[in-house]
Amino acid sequence: MKRILFIITILCWSVTTKAQDVSCRYGFSYEISNDAHWGKDKPVITSVYPNSPAEKAGIKPYDIIEEVEGVPITENVLDDIYLFLNPEGKEIVELTIKNISEGSRKIKIKKECKSIYSLSEEQLATAFGMYAVEYTHERLFSCPFITTQTKDPVDFAVFKSFDFFGGSQNQPELAKKINDLIKKELMNRGLKQDPVNPDLLVQIYYSFNKNPNYKPKAASKKATNDKEEEYGVVYRYDVTRDRMAKLPFLPPGTIETEAEYILKLGFRLEDRKQEKGRIIWECEANELLNESYSLEDFAFIHIPLMSMQYPYMKYGRNVQYRLSKKKYNYTGINYNIEKISEVASVDPYSPAAKAGIKPFDQIDAIENKRMDQTSQQFTSAYRQFLVNTLKLRNEDTRFVDANGFPDCMYWDEFKYPQVVKAFNNKKNLTAFSYLFQYAPFINPSGNNTCSFKLKRNKEKLEFIIRPEIRSEITVVVE
Repeated sequence: MKRILFIITILCWSVTTKAQDVSCRYGFSYEISNDAHWGKDKPVITSVYPNSPAEKAGIKPYDIIEEVEGVPITENVLDDIYLFLNPEGKEIVELTIKNISEGSRKIKIKKECKSIYSLSEEQLATAFGMYAVEYTHERLFSCPFITTQTKDPVDFAVFKSFDFFGGSQNQPELAKKINDLIKKELMNRGLKQDPVNPDLLVQIYYSFNKNPNYKPKAASKKATNDKEEEYGVVYRYDVTRDRMAKLPFLPPGTIETEAEYILKLGFRLEDRKQEKGRIIWECEANELLNESYSLEDFAFIHIPLMSMQYPYMKYGRNVQYRLSKKKYNYTGINYNIEKISEVASVDPYSPAAKAGIKPFDQIDAIENKRMDQTSQQFTSAYRQFLVNTLKLRNEDTRFVDANGFPDCMYWDEFKYPQVVKAFNNKKNLTAFSYLFQYAPFINPSGNNTCSFKLKRNKEKLEFIIRPEIRSEITVVVE
């Protein structure tokens, strides 16, 4: 399906002021919608970043931006939408937002601005993410869903409630569990369940059958190369267990006759408000397998993923998702990018601010690990550290991250003592491993406190800070 798609991430942009160069962010991403049923030709929020001004303002995925500072979003505005959303001289911007549950509402959002010469702990956690790839990484995965929508010109925002075909009770146990999963997702979109007079009826269907056209292939020689053995393994994000799950589905492109089993799960939304009986939206999953698999397990993993294309659909087939995970220690210190040992600024009310750390403090050591190096030296040492400790990784956990790096691996749990020793080796310049101090392979004591030794003018000081652990997980349709 061809789409005219503008993808613009409002994470940060540079704005030059008389005082200094600063970067500001709202903390959400959006696309100009080409979906006739949801926000056509207007910005639709695709993701909201944790701990951002957007999250604090109450912006949610699938919200439609209809106005900025009272000015409607029109075709004439789209060419300059980036600047339009960033009116000059305004720190607080008023947006008119539309969604299913609240209709249109006005919100005010304050931009978060910092010097472009400073590095936040969030940025550093990404830069040094391989220290703790278990907790900080990005991955891509796809699902062979078929999603269809009505061709009638109907705005999905008019549908406010739902119920299940045949009622939500007196159904097989598996159907009840699937309905409960769908109910949760629709309510997250802002719909309400109404058993009396629903706007939408949800109808589910599922099957797991032997393939009558199955033709077994001749046994092939066992691959000797690990990468060849892993070829075709399917991974999907399991929201119920918060992990990437290795699943026994045959890879995309497999001929159906090569599959011993076929699994199908789908659900559709039937119009009960405007034109009764009309199917306005449907998503169906079909998987090919050569072994048995639980439909219940499949539903728990895939219903949340299938639902992500309602009310805003991007792909009719083969949806690709991006999983972003980040878990790091937040003290509120921002570092000077030109002199990394210098505190550029400290976030108000943060653990570092409460402890007494101030801008222009010079950090000598973090957890007794030296800081008297440049950004380039830390980067070079980080790369060398990864090479030298590769033997301490668990090869069974190998995966390709969203940037195409093929050798992402977790630390081998049986080698944690050696990993701790490597992190404590001062020659490895691992001062920024404090961002993952909570991890057992960095700090086996479990005491998540961090020691900062610094100079303020000629005075030497030491601060013991208990960071706030920030955990961020987002899954978006890519």
